[in-house]
Amino acid sequence: MISIFLTNLLLGFSIALPVGTVTIEMTKQGLKNGFWHGWMVGVGGMTVDFLLMAALFLGLAPILAAPAIQTGMWLLGAIFLMYIAYDSIKNADKQITLAGKKTTKKLASSYKNGLLVAVSPSNLVFWISVFGTFLSSSFAEGSELSFIVAGLGVLAGIQVHDIGLMSIVAGTRKVMNETVVKWVSIGAGLVLSYFAIVFFVRFLSRIF
Repeated sequence: MISIFLTNLLLGFSIALPVGTVTIEMTKQGLKNGFWHGWMVGVGGMTVDFLLMAALFLGLAPILAAPAIQTGMWLLGAIFLMYIAYDSIKNADKQITLAGKKTTKKLASSYKNGLLVAVSPSNLVFWISVFGTFLSSSFAEGSELSFIVAGLGVLAGIQVHDIGLMSIVAGTRKVMNETVVKWVSIGAGLVLSYFAIVFFVRFLSRIF
């Protein structure tokens, strides 16, 4: 079981490394409001991961793999990302708390942003393809525990990545001023807008 956990911890860390929507939002919130706000975005994203893992464990993989569900997630992902992107650009010069000052932004708000940006078909595809296969083989061997340990390993790997990233961001934040943070927020909003457009195009390609 230890080897399964460590192998999947490495897997979780690896899949968290590429820059995606959650990483972008984590970095933005980390720069604007500090380590804990950036980390809470990651926790929000991981909550979605955990729910997908639980859904697979409960036997909902065929439902999650249904074309209609995946099509709907492309649209939901586009809407949520565009909302976060708009908010990021509109409020780029607001809620900026430089290092050493106390932020007024609530952690629950950062957590909510993490939930919204994590509603992505790429998350769904990953959990179905990787853990759907693993779950089938685990159940065939009569070992539900193996699936649970593997899932916890992946989540732990994601946490290792998130804590490491936020530690770097927290250090970088100490030498930034409000103008730099503002433009980082605008840049993050533009990147998230790009992802939103990509998601929407994928949604359109599935219905036409």
